[in-house]
Amino acid sequence: MATDNAFVAVIPARFGSSRLPGKPLLDIAGEPMVAHVWHRACESTASRVVVATDDTRIRDALLPLGAEVVMTRADHPSGTDRLAEVAELLGLADNAVLVNVQGDEPLIPPSLIDQVALRLHDDPGASIATLAEPIADVEALFNPNVVKVVRALSGRALYFSRAPIPWDRESFAARPEWLETDAWLRHIGLYAYRAAFLAEYRDWHPSTLEQLEQLEQLRALHHGHPIQVALAAEPNPAGVDTLEDLARVRALLTAKP
Repeated sequence: MATDNAFVAVIPARFGSSRLPGKPLLDIAGEPMVAHVWHRACESTASRVVVATDDTRIRDALLPLGAEVVMTRADHPSGTDRLAEVAELLGLADNAVLVNVQGDEPLIPPSLIDQVALRLHDDPGASIATLAEPIADVEALFNPNVVKVVRALSGRALYFSRAPIPWDRESFAARPEWLETDAWLRHIGLYAYRAAFLAEYRDWHPSTLEQLEQLEQLRALHHGHPIQVALAAEPNPAGVDTLEDLARVRALLTAKP
């Protein structure tokens, strides 16, 4: 295990959203959504918490709270590319660890942020660490919006897919009504990266598998970079993608003492 487990938590926050325009600034219990994410990240053991945005409205909403905000380009194709720019702007060393905390996860447990960073520190040969949790629901397993992952004995990812992997040859010929084991894992989109990996990643073209599945982590596997996958230490509540999600989170955080 590494003796120095320091990491930087980075919250990419784009103003544009096809489903919910201005999503980071949507009000939840009197504060913008991204502010709630920032609070959760500050409750982790991160040595530094940075919000990376391309919009001055997001910056202006966060600065009064004391948040550190970095302005990034608006043309990044993914959050990973935005993190690569942040690592460069902050002048981070190649071995520095950055955790990408999604800006639409106002309920994220700080313990998961710590866990994914520690998992990367514990595997010096991995370029990325991420989390997963068991799938017990048939509908979730066959839902292409739920990303599945399969792991090796070492915990490193073998593949990510929107398809129900692994495929049960005997039981899946007819769609099952329930799952009898916990062999299936749902990927949780929380990542820890090494800065050196991010510097390489942004120069790569999207791979064919990545384009087919629309999963950017497949670019790393395509280029031979190991991804360590840990089972989440606690449940990760769903983020905000729709108006229904927003109403659910508003009700939870408004009622919270």
